[in-house]
Amino acid sequence: MQISAYNADIWNHNRSVYSKDLNHWIMFDNVKNLLVQGPGTINGNGQVWWKNSCKRKETKPCGTHAPTAVTFYKCNNLVVKNLKFQDAQQIHVSFEGCTNVQASYLTVTAPETSPNTDGIHITSTKNMTISNSNIGTGDDCISIVSGSQNVQASSITCGPGHGISIGSLGKDGSEDYVSKVTVNGAKFSGTTNGVRIKTWQGGSGMASNIAFQNIEMKNVYNPIIIDQNYCDTSDGKCKQQSKAVKVRNVLYQNIRGTSASQDAITFDCSKSTPCQGIVLQNVQLNKGAECSNVNLAYKGNVSPRCA
Repeated sequence: MQISAYNADIWNHNRSVYSKDLNHWIMFDNVKNLLVQGPGTINGNGQVWWKNSCKRKETKPCGTHAPTAVTFYKCNNLVVKNLKFQDAQQIHVSFEGCTNVQASYLTVTAPETSPNTDGIHITSTKNMTISNSNIGTGDDCISIVSGSQNVQASSITCGPGHGISIGSLGKDGSEDYVSKVTVNGAKFSGTTNGVRIKTWQGGSGMASNIAFQNIEMKNVYNPIIIDQNYCDTSDGKCKQQSKAVKVRNVLYQNIRGTSASQDAITFDCSKSTPCQGIVLQNVQLNKGAECSNVNLAYKGNVSPRCA
């Protein structure tokens, strides 16, 4: 099956049309051997949703939900290429429970201030490649969450946004697993994070066998960060808990550039479940490093190093 969006500008300003399904706008459900290709633009005209978001609107009522612009659900042998996604209501494009996915030559754009507008979101998806894509939004350029395995991203440009994230994992005590993720060849500019692993306290499961390689950072606030104490609540307060999602076998190799904060490397790992098998190899970043509860090895020339 092939769907082409030749210079199409798809949108709807009327929020009432989503009353039956607030989570999805365009959805491909259980399709095999699907090709979705451009040229074309899928424009969510998300401004009407952003202004009502609780992350923007200080007074209630405010919105905590908005539809994902494009969702691929349980698709097998899927190719998505040469498309532009713009100003989504929330997440731009989501791959959920898919297998054997190729995504390439995608452009995703939204203002830096747009809330929850992840570029590419991946959940419970196996055997996926993302390549030659340019992403700049108000949230993660790429987010990879529970159930995802064997995901490879290459030739990615990210900025503005929150970087490339594994997680969040373990929210509300959930058991989450992500493994065999490789980011090889990426450029980050002006993002709040570069390559990030984020887990909530109180969860379980594991993020393992992850590699971040051949990456350039320019004025990135947190170029390298593992945060096992992630807390994204309205009051910024999370209960201290002993359980944690394990973080194992993470390689940072050939990473260079500049940090916009005093710490280019942050490993904020759990006291009860320290990060294990973390390797820094040929990493050259300005500024310092802040590390706690991490089993760390160095190879080649590495700067900064944990105290």
